[in-house]
Amino acid sequence: MTGFLLHLAAPLQSWGEHSAFTHRDTAAHPTRSGLIGLLASALGIPRAEAVADGANGEALFARLTRVRFTVRVDRPGTVMGDFHTVGGGYPQHLTVPTAKGARRGADAATIVSTRHYLSDAAFTVAADFTDGDLAQRCADAVAAPRWPLHLGRRSCPPGGLLLLRAGLDDPAAELSRVPLARRPPYTTPPSGTVDIRFTSDQPFPDVEADTAAAAGPVHLGGSSAPVTVTTLNDEPVRLTARDRVHRARLAHSTTRPLPVDLCKGYGTAYLDAIADYLHPQGATP
Repeated sequence: MTGFLLHLAAPLQSWGEHSAFTHRDTAAHPTRSGLIGLLASALGIPRAEAVADGANGEALFARLTRVRFTVRVDRPGTVMGDFHTVGGGYPQHLTVPTAKGARRGADAATIVSTRHYLSDAAFTVAADFTDGDLAQRCADAVAAPRWPLHLGRRSCPPGGLLLLRAGLDDPAAELSRVPLARRPPYTTPPSGTVDIRFTSDQPFPDVEADTAAAAGPVHLGGSSAPVTVTTLNDEPVRLTARDRVHRARLAHSTTRPLPVDLCKGYGTAYLDAIADYLHPQGATP
């Protein structure tokens, strides 16, 4: 395996998993569809080519669906809802189109929807590739994206620190060493460990053998902890403009203890800690 780390933090994120019509949800962590879409946007893959099934097995988008993600929840954030309207106040020839191709009448022009977001959340994501050339190509694209990137919705641009570290032999293992974007527990002085949530599209080492994926386990280190296996409908099959199709996949979640001194806080304190992590004192430049 080879790959890189992403840091996903912004005032708002939204990772819809079963959104439909006027109710738009958010998952508690980045979805596979959202992360693959972020890489596809960075690479400049058009919607018409965002197809993973059929005869497109070696197309660039299909190759992205083989990437494995492990998400560390630095800060879970707070779920907030937004009262959202579309289409109101326009003349009828500019109102929202109907399914039959006509336009909504003035009395039904405004569509009201509820959209949910994660406020002040932060995630560190390990992207594991079996193809080293594709890993480097994606890392370069994230650093200099072809199209604007967003964290689930276009209204949610990422923070300035997105590509955290590239060229890693085992990105998932690095999640136990990279600083956490959260405050330490209120103890004086902070000591011991802090329980951190992880989720992965691969089994963790302590998952029962009958749920093990062919790609193998994710090694995070630390003691064994209960693992929750759920089903999410976020594996992209097609993300074309008018024909978005996903299939279900297993999501593995667990908690691991990490050293409390990895908690480096917010803002400049966290950026300073990342700088020290990337360029430790005494290291050869």
